[in-house]
Amino acid sequence: MRLTVYTDYSLRVLIYLGTRTSRLATSREIAEYHGISNNHLLKVVHRLGALEYIETVRGKNGGIRLARALHEIVIGSVIREMEYDMALVQCKGAGAVPCRIEETCSLHPILDEALAAFLAVLDRHTLGDLVSSFAEMRAPLEPLPSLAAQTNADACDTCVIVTGTASGGEAMAS
Repeated sequence: MRLTVYTDYSLRVLIYLGTRTSRLATSREIAEYHGISNNHLLKVVHRLGALEYIETVRGKNGGIRLARALHEIVIGSVIREMEYDMALVQCKGAGAVPCRIEETCSLHPILDEALAAFLAVLDRHTLGDLVSSFAEMRAPLEPLPSLAAQTNADACDTCVIVTGTASGGEAMAS
């Protein structure tokens, strides 16, 4: 299963906010930290807010923060809500392509079982688990030159990459 960039960005936002619970952050700050598009990140932030994973504070000193405790944010749930289609093959899910052997295909139940196992593992982990592994890394790291200069299309689009520190100061547009 390969997660979409949208889900990857969602996890990056949550991890970033989870490692900085003592203050508000801005979407621009998070985008700069990860070297990704602020415009794309704003869409993710909006959705995370609608799902009540994060909350926004308006105004000059506004920004975003987690709306739930770290241990209440289950990674499997985040992925289910952020992925638009969890189907592993084209003949299932959104925009399914017709298949001649669909009625007798024995692959579907196997893939369904594999997807359930994948999500079951993710359901055993919370944002608190992820953040604890980043605790030592949130100290002042400088961006890696090779990663900081790349666009997200060139970098890993399915995993979280810690690339450096960010500067704040700008209010988030809501």
